[in-house]
Amino acid sequence: MIKEKHYQNPLDAQTGFEVNEEFTRFNQKNDVFNRAVWDDSVRSEKVRQFFESYFTDLANFRKVEGFTHRDYALRNAAWYIADFTADLLEASHDRKEGFLDTYTMFREGATVRKIDGTPAENSADVKRAGRFLGADAVGICQYDERWIYTHNYSRNRQIDKPNDLPDDLPNVVVIANEMDYDAIKTVPSALSGAATGQGYSKDIISVLSLTQYIRNLGYRAVASLNDTALSIPLAIQAGLGQYGRHGLLITPEFGPRVRIAKIFTDMPLAPDTPLDFGVTEFCTICRRCTDACPIRAISNGEPSTERYSISNIAGVKKWTINADKCFKFWTNQGTDCSICIRVCPYNKDMTKFQNRAWRWLAGTRFRRVALWLDKKLKYGGRKTASWWWNR
Repeated sequence: MIKEKHYQNPLDAQTGFEVNEEFTRFNQKNDVFNRAVWDDSVRSEKVRQFFESYFTDLANFRKVEGFTHRDYALRNAAWYIADFTADLLEASHDRKEGFLDTYTMFREGATVRKIDGTPAENSADVKRAGRFLGADAVGICQYDERWIYTHNYSRNRQIDKPNDLPDDLPNVVVIANEMDYDAIKTVPSALSGAATGQGYSKDIISVLSLTQYIRNLGYRAVASLNDTALSIPLAIQAGLGQYGRHGLLITPEFGPRVRIAKIFTDMPLAPDTPLDFGVTEFCTICRRCTDACPIRAISNGEPSTERYSISNIAGVKKWTINADKCFKFWTNQGTDCSICIRVCPYNKDMTKFQNRAWRWLAGTRFRRVALWLDKKLKYGGRKTASWWWNR
């Protein structure tokens, strides 16, 4: 268990985190995707087929809308960059970079540091560079040991590995990239899985490029995707959004329709302030994701410290998802599920004025009116794959 004096952070009052003395840092081995390798309560023939479906010839094509050869071909193409970079060093160095290990594919940085900027100026530069290099949103927070994995995991050897992230990198740059709005409308489908792969691929391009930029300024920087640390708490601390009932980050720009990456660095940076645009209060009255989840994996009640399995972190009061049920549904349908993202009232095209007006209303005491409007206007409905292909 983490030392008592470290289990809380003064920033918790702004982020809404409630962390108690039962808090224990998370071991990557217990992620439900890794449990699919070693835990008999998760792994199955369906799980094996699910992972194999990302090799297109092994996918189970169907005549059902959204699960045809064309749909899987696009999904797996969208995942190509993420899969290629993850597999590059797995056989030779036991590193599945981006998903189990941090990235190492960088040129040497500058030997002389750029030291003429203040932390605030450096932060502005990093955000400007990040957006130029492909990130849709960039935020900054300080290193928080609580969200760092105790260990990494080797799927090849099915053992824990030391988490090799240095503990003397005080700042974290967190980036978020949008998943395609129209593709998410076809959830659940193999086609909609292309939005997930596309989001990760965009993350990888931007996080690798921005990390190289920081290294080129003479600072140390470590790039991370799903590996090494919990992304959502860091994104919330970095001011990118708030936590939703469905266990996802909800951003003002894209709702929950994002993928997250982060960079740990010793570059002097000014942290951002956590956001509050009314998500917690809105999610308290909203049950759209709960009601839409076909296997009832999303909480219907108040935030609590309840854990469904070892895939949930201990000692944090929050809305918690039943990861075992969720992943089983994924494997049964043959692709990832994002129904909770599709139906979330914050999943809107925020470039449109009326949707930004709705977001404002949802953050006021008239949030029940906003919820009624969302239902009345039938946001979150499912579209067919042919609708997407013919657009």
